[in-house]
Amino acid sequence: MDCDFLIIGGGIAGSAAGAALADHGRVVLWEAEDAFAYHASGRSAALFEESYGLAPVVALNRASRPAHEAGGWMSPRGFLLVATKGQEEAFDRDCDQMCLGAMPPDEARAMVPILSDAVVRAAHDPSAMDLDTDAMVQAGLRAIRAGGAAQTGRRVTAIDRLPGGWRVRAGEAEITARQIVDAAGPWADAVARLAGVAPLGLTPFRRSMARLAAPGGHDVRHWPMLMGPGEAWYAKPDAGAWIVSPAEEEAFEASDAFADDMVLAEGLDRYQQAVTVPVTRPLATWAGLRTFAPDRCLVIGPSGVDGFWWCAGQGGYGFQTAPAAARLLADRVAGRVPELAPDVVAALDPRRFH
Repeated sequence: MDCDFLIIGGGIAGSAAGAALADHGRVVLWEAEDAFAYHASGRSAALFEESYGLAPVVALNRASRPAHEAGGWMSPRGFLLVATKGQEEAFDRDCDQMCLGAMPPDEARAMVPILSDAVVRAAHDPSAMDLDTDAMVQAGLRAIRAGGAAQTGRRVTAIDRLPGGWRVRAGEAEITARQIVDAAGPWADAVARLAGVAPLGLTPFRRSMARLAAPGGHDVRHWPMLMGPGEAWYAKPDAGAWIVSPAEEEAFEASDAFADDMVLAEGLDRYQQAVTVPVTRPLATWAGLRTFAPDRCLVIGPSGVDGFWWCAGQGGYGFQTAPAAARLLADRVAGRVPELAPDVVAALDPRRFH
């Protein structure tokens, strides 16, 4: 065999998984595009909000924090939920789910001076952190390359079963591997089908984004991330500018996603209702795909077909869960008892769908 583990997918799921498996054998990572982290991982809002997601996701978040801190990937950001009149019920639900502490609206306006008088409720989490997504991906790739390889331009076209392993082709390139890890994001079900593995019903959803000039000429570098109740929109500092997303979830074919102008306009209007500075023409727009399993929890572990492993369905939680998700995968592959609680491991096991 050319390698022990072939990782298919070069985003944060694949790079973190490959790094975690590097102690157990030779890892080769194949990425379909000409750059690593090209799709969802390159278009992430990059926030660590520990209480964001369903209970199994939150468990992964919490288990990932020590690795984020040790890697030096975290920097202070903060998270601010704001509501206008009529949004109080959704606001209260979000506060309960994310364990947010209430803040007087005037204090929120002191923190983010563009918030308008229409904001009647606010809640703040000062512990939310930015994540250095590029540093995380590069750390994983370095660990893989120390004893293996990470290659771009390898779009998988065929997977065949061999005695004790697999033969995988990407155009003219071919490799044999003892085991495969499917970390192909929106394409994960398609990769599974090539291997004769039952798909899980993963669905990619589009999320659009607009980069605006810093509103009102403010220095936004130290502002928190803002979000409307029910994740109706969010806004965040980004390299001296200001990014705003309508936070939509529209089922979308696996592809190089693009922003929808009408969806962006509607989301910017929702954001505009909470701020005083008029929205300007975007400096740039883009979109990414967030891929969810039917129950919106990640799928990490065995497929039921010997030698084929899932590391997919990260949805909007890929970076903040990556260290613990990769450790869980490595534990399952190595036959170790995972560090996570058994109920969390079961909730993430891909075989729950079959």
